[in-house]
Amino acid sequence: MSLRDIPVRTLADAPTTLASLVGDKAVLLVNVASKCGLTPQYSGLVKLQETYGPRGFTVVGVPSNQFMGQEPGSAEEIQEFCSTTYGVDFPLLEKTDVNGDARHPLYEALTETPDASGEAGDVQWNFEKFLVDREGAVVARFRPRTTPDDPAITEAIEKLL
Repeated sequence: MSLRDIPVRTLADAPTTLASLVGDKAVLLVNVASKCGLTPQYSGLVKLQETYGPRGFTVVGVPSNQFMGQEPGSAEEIQEFCSTTYGVDFPLLEKTDVNGDARHPLYEALTETPDASGEAGDVQWNFEKFLVDREGAVVARFRPRTTPDDPAITEAIEKLL
C-alpha cells in the first residue's frame, strides 16, 4: 500500500486518504500543536502554502497531543484556533498518535525515513516535518526546530515542483 493510500480522517472526522485529500500534490506533513513554543511555525506553514500551493503543493497538519499535552482541544477548538489565529487554510487531519503503541499507520511509514543526519525513528516533538512527493515517497524529514522558511525545506519543495 502506498503512503498516499493509508486511511486517515480529517479534522471534521471524515474518512479519506492523502491521495483523496490532496490529489497528486507534493505534501509537507507536519504534526502540529496549539500550545507549544513552536506553534508560531504555523505562520511559516501558511506562507509555504501561499507560495507553493498554486504550483502543486500543500501542507497537511496532523494535530497530536503526545508531547506534554500541548494539543488538548477538541476538533472544533483546533480548527477555530488555526483559522482565526494563523489563517490556516491547508488540510488538517484528526488528532493522531505519532509515536508509541497506538502510532497511526501513516506515522509508522513516515518514521522509517531518516533525517539529514541519518536518524530515523520516533518523532521528536511537535512540528516535525515530512516532505512527500507526488507519487507518495517520503523525500525528506525535518526535525521540529527546522522552521518552514529554512532553505533546506524551501529548496526541497522547489525540487519537487
